[in-house]
Amino acid sequence: MTTSHAPAVDAHVHSDLYIDGRWTAGAGRRAVNDPATGEVIAEVATAGPDECRAAVASAHGAASTWAATAPRQRGEILRRAFELMTAEADRIARLITRENGKALADARSEVAYAAEFFRWFSEEAVRVRGDYRPAPAGDKQIIITHAPVGVSVLITPWNFPAAMATRKIAPALAAGCTTILKPASETPLTALAIADVLERAGVPAGVVNVILPEPTGPLVKEMLDDPRVRNLSFTGSTEVGRTLLHGAADTVVRTSMELGGNAPFLVLEGADVAAAVEGAMVAKMRNGGSACTAANRFYVHASLVEEFTVALTERMAAVTVGQGDEDGVELGALVSVKERDKVAALVDGALAEGARRTTSATVPAEGAFYPPTVLVDIEPTADLLAREIFGPVAPVVAVADEDTAVRLANDTEYGLISYVYGPAGDALRVAGRLEAGMVAVNRAVVSDPAASFGGMKQSGLGREGGFDGIHEFLESKYVAVEI
Repeated sequence: MTTSHAPAVDAHVHSDLYIDGRWTAGAGRRAVNDPATGEVIAEVATAGPDECRAAVASAHGAASTWAATAPRQRGEILRRAFELMTAEADRIARLITRENGKALADARSEVAYAAEFFRWFSEEAVRVRGDYRPAPAGDKQIIITHAPVGVSVLITPWNFPAAMATRKIAPALAAGCTTILKPASETPLTALAIADVLERAGVPAGVVNVILPEPTGPLVKEMLDDPRVRNLSFTGSTEVGRTLLHGAADTVVRTSMELGGNAPFLVLEGADVAAAVEGAMVAKMRNGGSACTAANRFYVHASLVEEFTVALTERMAAVTVGQGDEDGVELGALVSVKERDKVAALVDGALAEGARRTTSATVPAEGAFYPPTVLVDIEPTADLLAREIFGPVAPVVAVADEDTAVRLANDTEYGLISYVYGPAGDALRVAGRLEAGMVAVNRAVVSDPAASFGGMKQSGLGREGGFDGIHEFLESKYVAVEI
């Protein structure tokens, strides 16, 4: 394999694969587009079978040495990565905006959030607890230790190209695992920029590899079939997650899955409507609605629904739409015209079923833009309410009472996150009834590197972040000692 010099956004952006500590030309090239303009901003290397096998061999070759590296040393490298990423936050944010389309304010927030995973897990690297105690029978001492699970394949989506990468890489490295990152084909440049940060922070060759396999499915399956690969961490759709779980079963590869969501946003009787609308704007419009945690269905008590809808419509209609890096833009493009068309089709389907749009907005004629949209007069059984919208669309449904709101909120195969606004006691009671791995009570954001992130039902397996995140990359070992 030879090094190439493919065109990129600027002189600081890599567009080759990163394997065994080297920037490497792949089997081919593919274009990366700015979704706001359609412009080709780079041609990035793709990986064929040889490159994928080389990445596995590289990660396996570095595994024993990295696992034996002192936790403090691993933590210090992650801390340096945090410092570098923080110092270069604006450059990375602008790169995210170019290839993802999101508004620059959203991109800057993402970079700060992404860097924080390096800091959090730099601290967790030295705090993995074991256990030492006498057995109840008194015949032995029970010792529990933890060891790195091994070579880990990490697959990340396009909506948070920096944060989803660091949320996996940081705990993997802290635990002593080596990694192969496969970013989304729409947003590979951010992942390569993070590899560059980690290289400069001192990550040894082979510990982090970044590849873009084509064709994706067969080559990922080939890696999962390789006995040297022992772990898979995936963030993406439930549909793809199911396929990967089937593939991982053949070699009993350990898996953690952060899958789709269909988040309900409940406004209970007696809620502060102004606060609920403010929360709705953040929960819905953060990242332009392209988030698995985005509020997807708004169930509002009948006594408040008109006031809530009028206020939400005013706020949504006032959102400034445009190219993400322009001054004052609050909502940029979706990641692709294909993704924009999926959102448009969902709204058109709802309108055909009798829903009514209360907003109107002008968006640029060119590019993958979709206007902020509020929909009303939606039947609780409408198809739109069963789908993950992944765009700036807020369907509002009036509900007569708390029991109805809870029943409708739980009527989904997903269970990632729910939002509840209302009097504190009522909201906490409802939070306990909701089938979700996370619940936000009278607030619009729950994501925090120090907190456990994950869902119930078909929203996933395992947890990321918090004290749990590092354990997705560790295996427990029980040693019985004669006494």
